[in-house]
Amino acid sequence: MFTQRLSATPRGARLARHLAVNQLHAWGVPHGSDASDAVAVIVAELAANAVTHGRVPGRDFELRLSLPTGSIRVEVSDTRTESHPPKPGDVRRPHPLDEHGRGLVLVEALADRWEVVERGDSPGKTVCAEVDLPGWLALVRMRGSGQWP
Repeated sequence: MFTQRLSATPRGARLARHLAVNQLHAWGVPHGSDASDAVAVIVAELAANAVTHGRVPGRDFELRLSLPTGSIRVEVSDTRTESHPPKPGDVRRPHPLDEHGRGLVLVEALADRWEVVERGDSPGKTVCAEVDLPGWLALVRMRGSGQWP
């Protein structure tokens, strides 16, 4: 598992995307692959939402990545309790001239599964998204044979 707290700023959101794709590459999911590109967009959108809509002054947001069986799991947590995004299936498509509102549309299109959950022991919420990872068994075999990058 990879976990990183980041400042709730645009710079922190950009850094989250870079850290995510570099961590995936270290886990054997190469830069430029479909899975890496999908996760990059999902992390960028969720981190931007955490900075824009979930920011509490003086508090960071958190990025977590993991490799459950057959997928990549992305979790972005913020500490704002009164603002919740729509649930999967309830995301409204923006009007073509709208300047905002495309982030969760992209997450819904790229993630195989996603949800919004309350942070049990801390204030706020976590948006979780999973991207299926074709060929995940090859990664497991690489790790088991000592060839893990």
